[in-house]
Amino acid sequence: MPEINLGIIGGGQLGSLLSVAANKLDIKTTIYSDDPDAPAQNFSDNFIFGNYDDKEKIIEFVKKVDLITYEFENIPFDTLNEINQLKKVLPKPSVNRLIQHRLAEKDFINKLNIRTTRYVSIEKKSDIETLEDFLPGILKTTTMGYDGKGQHPIKKIKDLDNLNLDFSKGYMLEKLVKLKKEISVIITRFGNNNYEIYEPIENTHQDQILNLSKIPAEISKKILDQSKDWTTTIAEELKYVGTLCVEFFIDRNENLYVNEIAPRVHNSGHLTINAYNISQFENHVRAVCSLEKIPLKKLSNAKMINLIGSQIEPYRNNFKFKDNEFFFDYLKKEIKEKRKMGHITILL
Repeated sequence: MPEINLGIIGGGQLGSLLSVAANKLDIKTTIYSDDPDAPAQNFSDNFIFGNYDDKEKIIEFVKKVDLITYEFENIPFDTLNEINQLKKVLPKPSVNRLIQHRLAEKDFINKLNIRTTRYVSIEKKSDIETLEDFLPGILKTTTMGYDGKGQHPIKKIKDLDNLNLDFSKGYMLEKLVKLKKEISVIITRFGNNNYEIYEPIENTHQDQILNLSKIPAEISKKILDQSKDWTTTIAEELKYVGTLCVEFFIDRNENLYVNEIAPRVHNSGHLTINAYNISQFENHVRAVCSLEKIPLKKLSNAKMINLIGSQIEPYRNNFKFKDNEFFFDYLKKEIKEKRKMGHITILL
């Protein structure tokens, strides 16, 4: 196999884990990030620091690599599109543009006859005042949302008085469901009806940040089948190449709703590194680099615990791990509150 140098835009933990997976396949990686301390540089072969609108740095990056992928969705579409004129970008930039806009994403999902929560576009404060039947709800910015950012719970109209909202940004109001649980389904699509799909993962969140993921999810066969079918439909409709995650809500009446699409490898899928023969990260690298697809085989049930902020400290100091426990330190320089610092996967 000729040597491949895979460019990865974004230098966080997902970029790190993609680099580790690529290295296993003898693929070199070059990280491009606007963070000089990006932790992924500890795991990649090359690192380039530059802003996403720095054309000189981006050209330098493009010249070093054979093709490009990305680890998070909030990269400016124009940047990805310009890069795609020079070297192939996968997933396609058009996918990113769709997912970056929450309203466009919800419209896309609904056109596939896939259920989402009820939602409505909000252009000014008075729009909300006529929408009592959407409350309680979540007011979300239509762009730039991640790990709960840009989200405001609204129980009653009065709650708006406590928020400093900039309506030039665009918002949507989403009606809350009576939540029973949250699951995610991860799929890697290699081409037309050619994919590998992981079993649904059950997730719990704390302060809108993923806390714990586990397989198997405690769900009915109907929900299991429906969530996998909907995920496959979405990946096919997008003509997606690579690993994609769909996040779902299940309400107390056993109705399934798509919450959102993540066009990338996903935090809940960290457990696939140890619980499957091929992780979501390796499958992503295989798909975007046009390598062989290997049938997925589950090796073990598992749970993954995110280590947030100072939770990582005890594990960095000669902690005695059991044979079924796997610790990954993202090697971030600074411990911050609500920052994902590492994770532990426990095989069950």
